[in-house]
Amino acid sequence: MKNLTLSIVGLLILCSCGEENELEPSTELRVENNVPIVQSSPLYDMIINEDITYGEGLSHESLNSLNATRFPLKLDVYRPDNELQDRPVFLFIHGGGFVGGSKQQSNIVNFAEYYASRGWVFISVDYRLKDDNGTVPEEWVEHAATFPPEDSGTVRAIYPAQRDAKAAMRWLVAHADTLRVNTDYITVGGGSAGAITAVTVGISNEGDFRDELSTDQDPTLDQTHLDQTYRIRTIIDLWGSKVALDLLEGVYDHERFDTGDPPLFIAHGTEDNTVPFAAAEELKAIYESFDIPLAYYPLEGIGHGAWNAMVDGKRLEELAFEFIVEQQGLQLP
Repeated sequence: MKNLTLSIVGLLILCSCGEENELEPSTELRVENNVPIVQSSPLYDMIINEDITYGEGLSHESLNSLNATRFPLKLDVYRPDNELQDRPVFLFIHGGGFVGGSKQQSNIVNFAEYYASRGWVFISVDYRLKDDNGTVPEEWVEHAATFPPEDSGTVRAIYPAQRDAKAAMRWLVAHADTLRVNTDYITVGGGSAGAITAVTVGISNEGDFRDELSTDQDPTLDQTHLDQTYRIRTIIDLWGSKVALDLLEGVYDHERFDTGDPPLFIAHGTEDNTVPFAAAEELKAIYESFDIPLAYYPLEGIGHGAWNAMVDGKRLEELAFEFIVEQQGLQLP
C-alpha cells in the first residue's frame, strides 16, 4: 500500500473519438477442432465497428449524489475479414490515469490493426473516468479519504473503471456468436491505467467490483449482462501495476493472487517516473512465487508509455503475440 500514491499519480492522458456502428450476426461454420487459427503475418483486411454500447453506468452530479444520469459505455470492435469462427479475442483498456484517455488512442489502434490482421477480434474499451463521478461503494469512499486529497479522487475513480471493464468482458461473452469468437481464448490487456485494470480483471474474482453495489444503489448494473461469466487466458500488462488489487485488499481484505491466475506478460520501462518500475518487479515476484507462466521485459533506460520499444529486434506487439500463441496453444498455419 505504501507505493500506491506513486502508482496512481501523473499517468498519461490521451484522447480521441469515434462513430457509431452495429455488428451483424453471422452463421459461418466453426473450425473443426475449435482451436483458433491465427497468422504470423498480416493476412486479413480489418472491419471496424465503432462506439458500440456495451452497458450503462451512473454519472453523478457529485460524489454518489441522488442527482445522476445514465452514462452509455462504449467500445470499438476490430475484426478480421475472414470466414472463420472460433476466433481468439483481445480486449484492450486504454490508459490516462483514470482521468483521461480514449479507446481510439493511435497506439491502441496500431495494436488493433496488428492483431485483427492476424486473426484476432480486438476490442478497445472506454470506461467512466474521474470527472464522470461513477457510483462508488461507501466503504471504498471511506478508504479513499485516508489518502492525500490530490489522490483520493483518483482512488475513488478506480472503482467504476474496474466495474465498467468487467461489464465489457461480460458483453463480449454475451455476443460471442455475433463476434464469432471462442471465449476459451480471451486475452485482456492495457497500457498504464488500462494495464492496472487489465491485471485486475484477470486476477480478481468475477464478483469483485460488481457485487459491492446492489441494483438498488446502481440500477444500471442490470444493463451489464450480469448472467454472463468469463475466463481470462492471458494478461498483457504494459507499464501497469497491481494498485487496484491493493485497494481491493485494503478495503475488503480480499487477497486474490493464487496458482490459478492467468499467464502474465509484463513490459515496463526501468526509468518510468509515472508508474514506477518497482510495480513490475512486484508482480514478477508474485508470479514467480506461485510458479505461474510469466514473460518479463524490463525496458532498459525507457520511461512511461514505451509503445515503440524493441527487444531483440521485436516490437511489443510481436512479443505479446508469441506469448499469447504459446500460452493459449493457438494454431499457426
